[in-house]
Amino acid sequence: MGLDLKKNCRYSLLVPTSMGVRLTPLNGQPVHTSDTFRMHATSAETNVASVVSYLGLPVKVLTAFVKGSPIAQVIKDDLAGRHMDYEGPEISPDGPWGVRHQINIADSGFGLRGPRVYNDRAGEVGRNLKTEDFDLERIFGKEGVQIVHLSGLICSLSEETGKFTLEIARRAKKYGTLISFDLNYRASFWEGREEELRKIFTGIASLSDILVGNEEDFQLSLGLQGPEAGGKGLESKITGFKEMIKRAKTSFPGASVFATTLREVQNANTHYWGAVLSEGDAFYVEEPRGIGVLDRIGGGDGFVGGMLYGILKDWKPEKWLQFGWATGALAATSLTDYGKPADEDQVWSIYSGNARVKR
Repeated sequence: MGLDLKKNCRYSLLVPTSMGVRLTPLNGQPVHTSDTFRMHATSAETNVASVVSYLGLPVKVLTAFVKGSPIAQVIKDDLAGRHMDYEGPEISPDGPWGVRHQINIADSGFGLRGPRVYNDRAGEVGRNLKTEDFDLERIFGKEGVQIVHLSGLICSLSEETGKFTLEIARRAKKYGTLISFDLNYRASFWEGREEELRKIFTGIASLSDILVGNEEDFQLSLGLQGPEAGGKGLESKITGFKEMIKRAKTSFPGASVFATTLREVQNANTHYWGAVLSEGDAFYVEEPRGIGVLDRIGGGDGFVGGMLYGILKDWKPEKWLQFGWATGALAATSLTDYGKPADEDQVWSIYSGNARVKR
């Protein structure tokens, strides 16, 4: 068993997502003391896709827009600037009390003051996404997609998006597209919906080729038994993840790749960053080492993007892990929630620890 990439596809990667904007105080200041903010378009799934698009592979985004909204225009221009194709319905705002794009308000933290995140998702337009909005037969059958990446965030936004993402997974499987699923469990999204979402997540995981998540994600999203109680620290996390993956392989035999990141926070600006990947019967470990952090949001997405890029380039699994580690570290140096790699060489320089000037 292994990954079999479909050939002759228009798109290397496709992501369904709900786009919004992030407001970030300048100069690392906390939200509650700030009066000046930077705004940029964001979503977890396009954070992943940015690694692939900036390195030259074709990406498509499926999303929804608020008709006539200046924020929607900002998002469209941003996606185009990231070299991504996009499509999706234009939904009427229905006045000031109707739909809008989500707002993520988050500072970056500094030193021993950790970052704080406040999500304002009331009326989020992406909650209305449904299968009927898109010609999935055209997208998967005629245009062709090599990998579709799904996140637990878009899956759990609403009953409609749960059905939508499950149908995308089914259509992808029908046409030989690989399915990547980052579980991304969020307790606030699951409250009162455990039975509904467990069914959706299990359905997608059973179709997936690549599963990403930490121990909590696998336990709470898919109902897997957690690792045996052990010691503390990163070494224990690595051992626990390996135990978890052995159980996950039994429950989801169609998946051949499992991965997670490892993070230990020394302070807001210095983290110990590592990752673990399993492909087939082999495990690969990137031992945690210190990285500088300008803003931590998007590091995990950056890791997944780099890993998927390595898969799309048909590299060996060890290089998937190494490249993903480095693109995650790159994202942590950016205020945009995603890294913008100039080229592969820049990413490999980060992996090697070479921060010398390049002239």
